[in-house]
Amino acid sequence: MLKTIAIVIVVLIGAVLAYAATRPDELRVERTLAIKAPPEKVFPYVNDLKAWAAWSPYEKKDPAMTRTFGSVTAGKGAVYEWNGNSNVGQGRMEITESTSSSKIAIKLDFIKPFEGHNVATFRFEPKDETTQVSWTMTGPSAYVTKLMSVFFDMDKMIGDDFAAGLANLKTEAEK
Repeated sequence: MLKTIAIVIVVLIGAVLAYAATRPDELRVERTLAIKAPPEKVFPYVNDLKAWAAWSPYEKKDPAMTRTFGSVTAGKGAVYEWNGNSNVGQGRMEITESTSSSKIAIKLDFIKPFEGHNVATFRFEPKDETTQVSWTMTGPSAYVTKLMSVFFDMDKMIGDDFAAGLANLKTEAEK
């Protein structure tokens, strides 16, 4: 009986590991929100890394985290490093592209709790009397991420943070 149970457990673990290997090789999460403000008003909140304190959902998850800014804090070349609790981990981001009032691309490197290298992109598209702001993160999906995605909805976990951040950004920009 014990031998049968052990075999079933081994087969189940093998099936989960095999299924995880079939998951997508790229992680992609995106959320979009309409903000009642022109792109020129919304853009600086994202382009200036010091302004993130007002709207980023991660800032609120660990108000005690340490933050270090590079000599440039806005636009291309701006750098922000953080080290916080288990909710925010440790990492670094650098703005690699800043196209006035339309697009910002950020190289995003996570150190803890898991190493990861992604790209976050913000797009600002005027539409009627609003700006459609899209926050996207893409990156390679390592095997451990694929395995986690079997048990956790990564799109929902990260996407909920993006939605909260965009809602905070909306509140700030519409003041």
